Amino acid sequence: MRIIAGSKRGMKLLSPKTQVSRPITDRVKESLFSVLYKYDLPEDALVTDLFCGVGSLGLEALSRGAAFVTFVEQDPEIITILKRNIEKSGFIGQSKIVRANAFKIGAAVDIGAEKCSLVFVDPPYLATQNIQVGSALSDLLVLLGGQVADNGIVVVRTEHKVSLLEQYGRFRIIEQRRWGTMVVTILRGTSE
Repeated sequence: MRIIAGSKRGMKLLSPKTQVSRPITDRVKESLFSVLYKYDLPEDALVTDLFCGVGSLGLEALSRGAAFVTFVEQDPEIITILKRNIEKSGFIGQSKIVRANAFKIGAAVDIGAEKCSLVFVDPPYLATQNIQVGSALSDLLVLLGGQVADNGIVVVRTEHKVSLLEQYGRFRIIEQRRWGTMVVTILRGTSE
């Protein structure tokens, strides 16, 4: 796993020795960021990387010009590796780590702070099996409605068998891409 493009292009990321995470492949990450460029992202964006693992998506966004990334992860062992990846990349001043359950806090935006323009949502696949109203994923997307700027983008990664609803709160699907056994759904926020 590495950073694909931008100022830290080619930097290898440290990974856990266990199989607890599902790292996104370099090919899929490159394709995803090509799609995000259509929406003028991640340049100068305030980004949140939920269920971030070792920080692959958030660090890629920083390398490609994001202004700031908040990484949300609850596993302390993974956070140790995440911290080392942030230090190695030199993005300490452009990032913060929040140790928490992302389903409960969402984008971890401080009260009165500027809202996010891009959020990556990459929970364990088991947590995305139920996508109906009232599910953990649905409730998270509704929570993000108050934390993401108007016209902000939320990227949700799920198993290919899962099809998200067309709308969650103020977010509507604008694009879906399937790569192998995963689907990436891009939702855009509407004005409240």
